[in-house]
Order: sequence, then C-alpha cells, then structure tokens
Amino acid sequence: MAHAADRGGNALVDWPAVANIKSQKKRNLQNERRRVRNRSVRSALKTAVKKADLAVETGEGEATSLVRDASRSLDKAASRGVIHKRTAARRKSRLARGLARSASQASGAEAGSQASGS
Repeated sequence: MAHAADRGGNALVDWPAVANIKSQKKRNLQNERRRVRNRSVRSALKTAVKKADLAVETGEGEATSLVRDASRSLDKAASRGVIHKRTAARRKSRLARGLARSASQASGAEAGSQASGS
C-alpha cells in the first residue's frame, strides 16, 4: 500500500480521514515512525539473509560468520516485533540447515579427494 509519507507528503494530512482527537493524532504519528523504522529493519534483514545464503551456496569460508550475523539480526527483529518469533526461528533453522549441508558436502568432497589422491 502506498503511503503519503512515501511520496513526500505528511501522512496525517494526506489520509482520507484525518483524526481530530489528540491521542489518535499522536498514535498516527507513532505508527508512521514505526512503519518507516520497521521497513528499514526488514530491508537490512533481507540483505543479511541473502548474503548468508549466497555464502553458504558458494561455500565461502566466512559463511559461518555471515549465518551467525543473520541469525542475530533475525533474533533482534523478532524481539522488536518486526517479524514474528516463529518466522525468525524458521528462517534461522533454514540458514543453519544450509550451512550444515554445505559443510558436510565440503568435508565429503575433501575425503573423496584424499582417498583418490593416495
């Protein structure tokens, strides 16, 4: 949904129904601030998870630290209410599974190359 604040306008003035109760005006301002903050957190979260996924797929050495950072970001977002805690747990589980899978494939490949090389 396109918000008025996204287009550079004032969210309270550009809404079809403007609140005329002081507490509701305050609530609208708070909600707008939270929406913008949550959007940036969610975007950063997507970036962290994408970097970790890419590192796991390519088998980079720093994949473990990237997965750890992404897990930490997911936990923070869940604790702040940006995403649901079960969503965070599911995404962390998928990252960990992918990391374990790539680690086992890498160790299997090393064992195979050692066996054929001797």
